Amino acid sequence: METRAPYVLIGSFVLAAIIAVFGFVYWLNNTGGIGPRTSYHVQFQGPVPGLLVGAGVLFNGIRVGEVTQLGLATDNPRFVNATISVASTTPVRTDTKVGLEFQGLTGVPVVTLEGGMIVAKSGEPLTLIAEAGAGQSMTQAARDALRRVDTVLEDNSGPLKDTIANFRTFSDGLARNTGKIDGILAGLEKMTGGGTPAQKVTYDLRTPQNLGPAGKTLSASLAIPEPTAVAMLQTQRMLFSPSGDNPGFAEFLWADSIPKLVQARLIDSFENYDIAHAPLRTSDLGQADYQLLIDIRRFRIATDGEARVEIGLSARIVDKSGKVVASRLIETSEKLDKVEPGAAVTAFDTAFARIAGELIGWTVQAV
Repeated sequence: METRAPYVLIGSFVLAAIIAVFGFVYWLNNTGGIGPRTSYHVQFQGPVPGLLVGAGVLFNGIRVGEVTQLGLATDNPRFVNATISVASTTPVRTDTKVGLEFQGLTGVPVVTLEGGMIVAKSGEPLTLIAEAGAGQSMTQAARDALRRVDTVLEDNSGPLKDTIANFRTFSDGLARNTGKIDGILAGLEKMTGGGTPAQKVTYDLRTPQNLGPAGKTLSASLAIPEPTAVAMLQTQRMLFSPSGDNPGFAEFLWADSIPKLVQARLIDSFENYDIAHAPLRTSDLGQADYQLLIDIRRFRIATDGEARVEIGLSARIVDKSGKVVASRLIETSEKLDKVEPGAAVTAFDTAFARIAGELIGWTVQAV
């Protein structure tokens, strides 16, 4: 028995499938997709590169429809007419702004709608006018910008050429006067205190050698602590009275601060007088029977009237109990023929030799 295929049944099934597909597409584009549609005419006042039928339509960034028709305006070939179909619920107004955006790396164009407040009159066909240049791509915008820059450069080629020539002349002048410019900068640097600081010159106070024979020696141990002095004397700089600017002494330095320098040279002087009974420092081991306490009153160059060197000391001898055994003031001065470092140091050496000799003789008699 021959089996006959149910052709009627198969044909009916295929027909039903086709109707279902078309129904699904219709549902997707209407009820199941965006819903009921409203069509609007859009006019672009320029090219719309890449825009195709089926391109998306966005309202405030949300997809609401697509482009259904494109064509050139018959009355003006520079204009492009388009028909868009968007969801009926989209609040399109007569003043809604229309533009063209290029999305993604490939620059796919979409029609954009934004804002709008004016409602169209009932029954009046609504045509939206796109903004001028709405279809201009970023590449085209860059080309236009470069074209404008090129136009500006071309229009100002003469002044630009003169400016470059002036720069060249200026640089040539700088190259020819490099030495002078370096000298000016070096002078400014020196004037403002910059650059390598000048080397300081150190001067020492000379210890007197010939203090005469030691007719009498110290009968007890003696210590000479660091002399006391006001803060102004705690320095290595040369002091002047009255104080003022003395350029010749700008690089002058004593070998140590004035109190420490006087202490060291007084001890040296006692040693030169009698090395066997030389005084100690307070930092030395043991406790001395007596201390020679020195207070420095003056150690300066006086320039009021006749220039001179002045040294003034206050001396006291105290025992272990702190009792003052003897005290006196020792002052001297030495004429200064020329106010300059070398002559000043020589005058200080002479004045200090007198001070040291007088102080040694007095101390030996008192202890």
